[in-house]
Amino acid sequence: MKRATTFLSLLALSAGLLAQSSVKTERQYLSGRGCDDMVQWDFMCTGGNNSGKWTKIGVPSCWELQGFGTYQYGMKFYGKAFPEGVADEQGLYKYEFELPAEWNGKQIELVFEGSMTDTQVKINGRKAGSMHQGAFYRFIYNVSDRVFFGSKKKNVLEVTVSKESANAGVNLAERRADYWNFGGIFRPVFIVAKPAQNIDRLVIDAKADGNFYADCFLNMAVEGARVHTVITDAKGKKVAENTSDVRTGSDHASINFAVKSPELWTAETPAMYQATFTLLDKAGKTLHVENQKFGFRTIETRESDGLYINGRRVMIKGVNRHSFRPESGRTLSKAKNIEDVLLIKSMNMNAVRLSHYPADPEFFEACDSLGLYVMDELSGWHGKHETINGQKLVKEMITRDVNHPCIIWWSNGNEKGWNTELDGEFHKYDPQKRPVLHPQGNFSGYETMHYRSYGESQNYMRLPEIFMPTEFLHGLYDGGHGAGLYDYWEMMRKHPRCAGGFLWVLADEGVKRVDMNGFIDNCGNYGADGIVGPHHEKEGSYFTIKQVWCPIQIMTDSLDSQFDGKLKIENRYDFLNANTCRFTYKYVQLPSVTDKGGMKVMKQGEVNCPDIPAHGAGTLTIPAAVKGANALMLTVTDKQGNDLFTWSYKLDDVAGLQQVSAGNKPSYKETADALTVDAEGRTFTFSQKDGQLKGVKVGSRIISLANGPRFIAAKRSDRSMDQFYNHDDKEAEKKKTQYTTFDDAGRFTGFTVREEGNNVVVTANYKLGCFDQAVWTIAPDGTAAIDFTYNFSGVVDLMGVMFDYPEDKVLSKRWVGDGPYRVWQNRLHGPQLGVWENEYNDPIPAESFTYPEFKGYFANVQWMTLKTQEGTISICNRTPQNYVGVYQPRDGRDGLLYTFPATGISLMKVIPPVRNKVNTTDLIGPSSQAFWADGAYGGGITLKFE
Repeated sequence: MKRATTFLSLLALSAGLLAQSSVKTERQYLSGRGCDDMVQWDFMCTGGNNSGKWTKIGVPSCWELQGFGTYQYGMKFYGKAFPEGVADEQGLYKYEFELPAEWNGKQIELVFEGSMTDTQVKINGRKAGSMHQGAFYRFIYNVSDRVFFGSKKKNVLEVTVSKESANAGVNLAERRADYWNFGGIFRPVFIVAKPAQNIDRLVIDAKADGNFYADCFLNMAVEGARVHTVITDAKGKKVAENTSDVRTGSDHASINFAVKSPELWTAETPAMYQATFTLLDKAGKTLHVENQKFGFRTIETRESDGLYINGRRVMIKGVNRHSFRPESGRTLSKAKNIEDVLLIKSMNMNAVRLSHYPADPEFFEACDSLGLYVMDELSGWHGKHETINGQKLVKEMITRDVNHPCIIWWSNGNEKGWNTELDGEFHKYDPQKRPVLHPQGNFSGYETMHYRSYGESQNYMRLPEIFMPTEFLHGLYDGGHGAGLYDYWEMMRKHPRCAGGFLWVLADEGVKRVDMNGFIDNCGNYGADGIVGPHHEKEGSYFTIKQVWCPIQIMTDSLDSQFDGKLKIENRYDFLNANTCRFTYKYVQLPSVTDKGGMKVMKQGEVNCPDIPAHGAGTLTIPAAVKGANALMLTVTDKQGNDLFTWSYKLDDVAGLQQVSAGNKPSYKETADALTVDAEGRTFTFSQKDGQLKGVKVGSRIISLANGPRFIAAKRSDRSMDQFYNHDDKEAEKKKTQYTTFDDAGRFTGFTVREEGNNVVVTANYKLGCFDQAVWTIAPDGTAAIDFTYNFSGVVDLMGVMFDYPEDKVLSKRWVGDGPYRVWQNRLHGPQLGVWENEYNDPIPAESFTYPEFKGYFANVQWMTLKTQEGTISICNRTPQNYVGVYQPRDGRDGLLYTFPATGISLMKVIPPVRNKVNTTDLIGPSSQAFWADGAYGGGITLKFE
């Protein structure tokens, strides 16, 4: 009997579930859900590659990436609605499908998530509806009267997609911009089935005080209908419910009730809830059930003050982001959208601007659940949508996205690509009345001007409006982004009217050209503006941003071997207490130059962060320094275990090359041309003409380190000798990325040689110039210590001493110092003390994406070993305040950022800052300024050749 009762209960439950599923919204995909699971449709492209024949194509996709049509970058036809020569091919699609027989009698909708760009649709030979214009928007056709059900007759879907629009506004807003233009059904296509009487759409406004408001719109008036609403938390627990009447004779129900003490949604605390809406007829029968995820939070823009979330002022640490991958263009997947959100958050950012169009629904879902503030943008880039079609696109964007708590602002186009006649359209569909912005403009209480210099930005913050640039520090190659960010951020976070800003841009938009053997094409320098490469290869600025924007900051600058374990920290979260984070500490011993091993951990452990409220400061205590440790590594992780940043501190010097004076005394001899010194099988040859080293022999092998140490200094070529722009030079504007070296007119006056114990000391003397003296102490073991001095008075962007060595003979380098990335004068944050090594590489920015770059200037180097085809050169830097240069950084082929003089292997007192795509170095803050040298400078290194 018990078994029978259980069986009947299961039957009843199954019947209930079946009944319940019949009143829910059901979805059947006709395409894949993204680039990872495309479905093959019949296809013909009318122009360009593989055109004029019926074949197959994966849907969703951009047809260029599938080998069809013509690749086209929008800027080439900038400002012209219908230019000659534009790629204007069409794609003809055909697909057959069946619908379940049980869907007969339901409302059937055909949904396109996005199609580039004019799209005409037929279903079973009949028009599904009017042509849709605009690429990045969900559009829906009710095809209930145009489809067949069951397996007896298939449905035929025919779609014609025009890459160019017949609407001038669409072309100017979407197709003439600084990004790739693609064609195709690039987002999913699916069928939605709802009961005949159903909930058409839902609009939620859930406040931080727990008040829950919703507008429930039906597809038709249902007399006596009610809407029952149940709210559940992330664990599925019911927290509140309500039943509201549909207005008599209406298709609309207003729902208003409260949840007591809800968890609040912020980017730091992305607490999500679900509301289940059940449409009931007057007899209480369930007609339709819809679910909607949402979050409780309140947005305020306080005039001339700032952005407040849940009553707390927040600072935006944001980035602009394209929907993009090299192999699939604008077509992504749920996994790739989540990957982008995780990448953004891994840099300790809290916001993203969707440039310059709405993203995939899965991207918003990831921002909701993982926590990012979002600016959702109507397409428009200098050009704007005309009003009639623009009104449709605004409605499509907002009705799709309105319930995402991550969305904080709406954006009406970009950089005067806004149609002011559309400003009033946004709030028609958004009861939250989110701010509507004009990026690069002054609107809704926000000044969002782009790419202001450091000084101009300060002035903007003296004006009444909230300053929040929607683009600043325009990255190009290895410039921008991290370069100058520390200066900008310190200025921005201290100003009472600044709300932060958005960097340009997340990733290089380099497309894999299937018509060019897979070449990654950034369209020259147009698409090469990313913090990461096209496949998310991390550039140095990634780590700079990660450090500068880390929400837990260690404020102690330096430590020593007597460190007592106490560190000053700041909590720069807007909401979270520091005690939600943990620190892992490691006392380590970094290897000496002769130690082939790696870093040794002497002691490690974990400690909780202290109780410090958001925006507060306090002290972190860890165990005191341990004997034998020469460095401390500190990693902070958040409550999810995500690595926020790792700091490193030097506690003691790493053992360098200790010259051994015991043994046979080096011998030396002079001729009219050279001075040579022999020690332990090594022969050093110095020129009697200039006093410089000309090479070293190790046995019979020649190591070609030569022509040094010699003085090198340079300034930006458009400067006068007084640092400022050289108005006397009519060609100065053309020289702002070039660097001019200063000649050293000094004279070599000869060597002095003396014996000091078993060492031989060779001094190269100079006068009347910049280089003063090089003192070589050569020990019996063949090591050579060099102490050098030079003098300079004037303005420089680069200054130090250098040697030549053939770059084509270098194989790799290994060093203890900051790494693994190079630094610039205005981008010292990010790299950390450690033992690093990498193989030689020489990537061409925007064309190859090997990181970290081998060449450049490296900070706090204690020793570096260069492995070459000729042998090994070990350099111990006895004055680590001097940077070690390994050749000069490489710019792109177009030289838009810099063209530095060759600096070989160098020891630099002054290294250059790097500009960004928009502003020269002197316009991006204090750390980017030229150096006023005045007096004597020097340093010391020890060399060993093997």
